[in-house]
Amino acid sequence: MSLVFIAPNRDLSAWKRALEQIDPNLEIEIWPDIENKNRVHFCVCWNQPKHLLDSFPNLKAVSSLGAGVDHLLTDDSLPDSVDICRVVSPSLVQQMKEYILGAILNIQRNFIRCFQQKNKKIWQTHDHSSASHWNVGIMGLGELGRPVAEQLAQVGYQVSGWSRSKKALTNVRSYAGSDELDSFLNNTQILVCLLPLTTETEGILALDIFKKLKHPAWVINVARGEHLVNEDLIYALDSSILQGAWLDVFSKEPLPNQHPFWNRDNIMITPHIASVTEPDEVAQQIVDNYKRALSGMPLNYAVDREKEY
Repeated sequence: MSLVFIAPNRDLSAWKRALEQIDPNLEIEIWPDIENKNRVHFCVCWNQPKHLLDSFPNLKAVSSLGAGVDHLLTDDSLPDSVDICRVVSPSLVQQMKEYILGAILNIQRNFIRCFQQKNKKIWQTHDHSSASHWNVGIMGLGELGRPVAEQLAQVGYQVSGWSRSKKALTNVRSYAGSDELDSFLNNTQILVCLLPLTTETEGILALDIFKKLKHPAWVINVARGEHLVNEDLIYALDSSILQGAWLDVFSKEPLPNQHPFWNRDNIMITPHIASVTEPDEVAQQIVDNYKRALSGMPLNYAVDREKEY
């Protein structure tokens, strides 16, 4: 009975070694080098090819290679009988906290302008206000959103969060549901998207949302590229509805060379590096869930198909 890694264009050798260190008796294969599809009982996937997962007749469960699971939930070839889980990692949380704090500090302190000036040999100072004068709104208060919001509040930012249900977080004002979305947006100057990608949240970062933010506003997207309506972002920037955007995720990755985002000084781009899963840290979770699936036990960090996360 084999465990298969499926992640096109990624070097998975470190993942294989990490699992073998925990249990050297595991039968681990890396797609497309699969000896016998009938022996595949568990898959670990990231952006797997469509119409692949239903080719394993004895597949019991699949795990995401990271925290996101939209690539699994939108795969029509994944049978309904197959359980889905994700990995949860303390380093994913720490990396995301560092990334978002860094992005906000760059915005707050006008470092972005300084970087641009350096290339033109311009010596010019810019006024900046303290953290307490900035209102940061976190969309999504899940495994990543909660600690991000609490850290920003500790640093001194005015922080609010919006989620499906109310959350009790220290020094973070909680908004919930569609009825409170406008109030959340009206009080937000830097909007951070950490939502799971679902049918409800796809395309949520759109013009009607941007117009309701407290101006001058910034958008930071570290969730999924499909949350953002690209054309609406460009219009909002060109119309001064938004001051800038900081993007780590895109609907197509790598971002094509001819994409209009590249040529805009008010769009900061990083290559999907905000939070990267470390194999050694989550290998035990994957091995445990593999054995739980074989035994018919409930998976750890299981995904609710109806909630889509």
